[in-house]
Amino acid sequence: MSGKNVHIEEPGPSELRSPLVQHEIKRAGVWIAMAVAVALVVLLAQPIMLILGALVLTTMMDGGTRLLGRVLPIGRGWRLAIVLLSALLFMGYTFYLTGASLAAQAQAMRTIVEAQVTRIGGWMQQLGVTTTPDDFKSLATQAFSSIGRVTAAVSTMMGAVTSGVMMLVLAIFIAVDPRLYERGVAWMLPMNSRVSFYNVADKMGWTLRRLMFGRLIGMAVEGVGTWLLLLAGGVPMAGLLGILTGLFAFLPNIGSIISGVLIVLVGFSAGVDAGLYAFGVYLVVQIVDGYLIVPMVAKRATDLAPALVLAAQIIFGALFGILGLFLADPIIAMIKVYLEERSKAINDSDDAKAIVVAK
Repeated sequence: MSGKNVHIEEPGPSELRSPLVQHEIKRAGVWIAMAVAVALVVLLAQPIMLILGALVLTTMMDGGTRLLGRVLPIGRGWRLAIVLLSALLFMGYTFYLTGASLAAQAQAMRTIVEAQVTRIGGWMQQLGVTTTPDDFKSLATQAFSSIGRVTAAVSTMMGAVTSGVMMLVLAIFIAVDPRLYERGVAWMLPMNSRVSFYNVADKMGWTLRRLMFGRLIGMAVEGVGTWLLLLAGGVPMAGLLGILTGLFAFLPNIGSIISGVLIVLVGFSAGVDAGLYAFGVYLVVQIVDGYLIVPMVAKRATDLAPALVLAAQIIFGALFGILGLFLADPIIAMIKVYLEERSKAINDSDDAKAIVVAK
């Protein structure tokens, strides 16, 4: 044996014991997992957005329940029932009183907007702009249809109602006991990650409650303020414009532009003076909301740059349709909270290591 050369065999590239093969398999597994994750996001985009919408509704219900708990020392279930019943009664009472008149005003508004668009097109033709009124109508149609692709689940009125009911039911189930579902998610995480998860979840909940509270206050201020000021100035369809302004106020940036265009078009249909007054009302309402309501309530909690929110609305609207457009702001706020908390945890860990090294 001593006179022979001993050759130690090493595993070849076809053997799984090879460190090279194991390393390449791990790399390939990561890329495959990423591809599968992207495919699942694309295929399950609509259910994911419905779940996120339910979480946003849960946040609003939870905020109302917590606020009511400051004055009513009763169980959470009873407080949640009061919040839901109050919201239902308010919406039912509002539509009962204004349903018929609003339907007639909506039909009249459509005629007025089409007439104003045609008038603008003719005025631009007189200025030498080679654009016809039909081009403006086509552009408006394309603009509203390009807000985002609405998937088959919400492409019809029945689908939209079904999706809304699903979000509402899911939100109610979660709002009854949010901690139960929070602990369920934490149970799937490693033990050393659960404290960080609870901290991030609490901060996300606090941020979304502030954001939604500010959004509701802004909707009320813009809707009621627009209605009263337009009514005082004799602008037609003040009630409908107030409701539309309040609803569109849920969408930062884009919503104010849409409501402003409608207010100005309807205002100028009643004359130049009414149009200028309507434009002034729009500016006053937006200034009050943008410089008083938002900074006091929502901006302190989120501090999102307007350009970032607008870009997110464009991207999410194009990818996920109308739900993405509505949820872009809350999603960006949650991502921002996660990144901030993650960065804070990394910095705290680095500081702790630096202290240990110094000792």
